[in-house]
Amino acid sequence: MSVKLSQFSLFTLLLGALLTSFNTSAQAVKIHEGPSFRSGICEPSISVDPTNPMNVYAASILDNFYQSTDGGITWTQEKISSPYGVWGDPCIITDGNGRVYYFHLSDPEGTNWNSDQILDRMVCQTKDGPQGSFNNGSFTAVNGKKHDKEWAAIHPTKGTIALSWTQFDAYGTSDESCKSTILFSESEDGGQHWSEPVVITEQQGDCVDDDGTSEGAVPAYGIKNARYVGWALNGGIYFNRSLDGQHWEEIRVADQKDGWTQSYPGFNRANGMPVTVVDHCESSAYYGRVYVCWGDKDERNGGEIWISSSDDAGGTWSRPARVSPEGGSSDQFLPWVTVDPSSGHLYAVYYDRRDTEKDNETNTYLSKSVDGGQTWTEWQINDEPFFPVSTVFMGDYNHISAQNGVVRPIWTEMNGLKKSVWTYLHNETK
Repeated sequence: MSVKLSQFSLFTLLLGALLTSFNTSAQAVKIHEGPSFRSGICEPSISVDPTNPMNVYAASILDNFYQSTDGGITWTQEKISSPYGVWGDPCIITDGNGRVYYFHLSDPEGTNWNSDQILDRMVCQTKDGPQGSFNNGSFTAVNGKKHDKEWAAIHPTKGTIALSWTQFDAYGTSDESCKSTILFSESEDGGQHWSEPVVITEQQGDCVDDDGTSEGAVPAYGIKNARYVGWALNGGIYFNRSLDGQHWEEIRVADQKDGWTQSYPGFNRANGMPVTVVDHCESSAYYGRVYVCWGDKDERNGGEIWISSSDDAGGTWSRPARVSPEGGSSDQFLPWVTVDPSSGHLYAVYYDRRDTEKDNETNTYLSKSVDGGQTWTEWQINDEPFFPVSTVFMGDYNHISAQNGVVRPIWTEMNGLKKSVWTYLHNETK
């Protein structure tokens, strides 16, 4: 009798064998260290390939791209370029065909702030798997305004890509006539073309790039093709949803006492902007649940990581619960969260300052929830504490990705006069 294995079954067996052997040595891995603190090397993004979780891709500002074909043990690094310029805020995602997408800000003339064209569009460059090369990129409509702080998400079955970001009438001005809004666009052809961006927010912020500015847009797809975007403004966490792809509704999720622009010793700016994710695991008890996670700060408790959830497509929200430990005044800040679509498990990464001796002494923690965000198990993932200084920009975000039990957080450290980006090799036992 002959035995035939489907391609998926064979892949599952091979992946299980890899994870069984690979999970014995969870460790922090330095992906890239810059020559000095003046180099970018921050605002990292990471993506585990859903078609082969041993392929992991990452990026950092301004134009760094990294890839690993052994699950994150070893990495190669390259600089990307585009005729539309590369000006930071990298976002890396991978689709169900193994195609890699690198989103970033624009600088068409290559002269950064000396050019009127800087931040004139959002750019998306793609390549096919670890052997491919990035194309020149596609872009969203150019309308004479400034476009900043984008993020993207892929529909898990249809492959449609959602992109959301902040549009400024003029960037970094206190002119009260200038406004900021959240835009949304989609691609249905693998990032080659983008729909006309639409304003999805009812409220308008200022253009200072501070708490009064509409910022932190992170999109997600719901299980019935709903579009979701979480964002922050004026001490509030907001959630905009479209159940039909055309009409948008704005809902306030929670208060954010300290606003989205926060500061901590060694971090002149450490954003608490919200992250929106959805449980797409059909066997999960929380299938379809929407989560929004953010950072906040008060004088009594210091920095805290919060999460709220919705089981009715964002119509109503649970009372915010802590991801970081309750009690004490030590700071936890700069969070990102993800859901593994194979299990529905939540994973969060953030900076932590419990049990430290100096006010800028910093560690990185990974936290996991298997019960829909009700309880969390956490552990430190960096090898040694690091000591940032407020005069050096450490970035507006860290990131995390999880696929098929392969969990890869990514974060920035500053050691001495050098900045570096790191990941941690966590694999769930199969």
